[in-house]
Amino acid sequence: MNARRPFRRESEEARRTALIQATLDCIAEGGPQAATVRAIALRAGVTQGLIRHYFATKEELIAAAHETLMSGLTEASAARLDELPGDPLLRLAGLIANAVSPPVTDPRAMALWAASMQLVPRDAAMRAVHETTYLAFRDRLETLIVEALRAAGKPAPPARTRALAIAGNALLDGLWIEASALPDSFATGEMKTIAINAFERLLDLDLPEI
Repeated sequence: MNARRPFRRESEEARRTALIQATLDCIAEGGPQAATVRAIALRAGVTQGLIRHYFATKEELIAAAHETLMSGLTEASAARLDELPGDPLLRLAGLIANAVSPPVTDPRAMALWAASMQLVPRDAAMRAVHETTYLAFRDRLETLIVEALRAAGKPAPPARTRALAIAGNALLDGLWIEASALPDSFATGEMKTIAINAFERLLDLDLPEI
């Protein structure tokens, strides 16, 4: 049993963040069923009543934790793209490479994702969060695909780029799961090369190596 942390005054946002992190820790260790209000409070070093001050229900807290996890992965996938030259092909390759490389590929993040996904079909809040975060990444990917196709002088009608983004997202998801679950089974940079080569075939483009 974890000892309760000493009391200290924190900002509203810091406390909310701490509760979300405690929830993720509980889920990572024992699945969603381990994220009880009591366990989360103990992990965060707060009273159960304080949790209810920030989140009306445990389900709301778990949904917020899932949103934090997924949004963090999306932002990590897009990290440093603004630092790349203004070449749309390079920016697309950068997102692809990031999405299948550490720190995005991570055993703990994958375990948290798998644990949370079992709640999506039966919990409306989780389903809404999953839809929002899924579309956030897919829309970002589609924007980069559109820019890359246009830069290469290829047609980019919305129906086609939507389908390409859906397929591309599924491709990255599969590689991410494997690279996260079995990180020692792949050579350094192997998944990155596989992903970029697969997107080249999907989009009929020549993408730069990152």
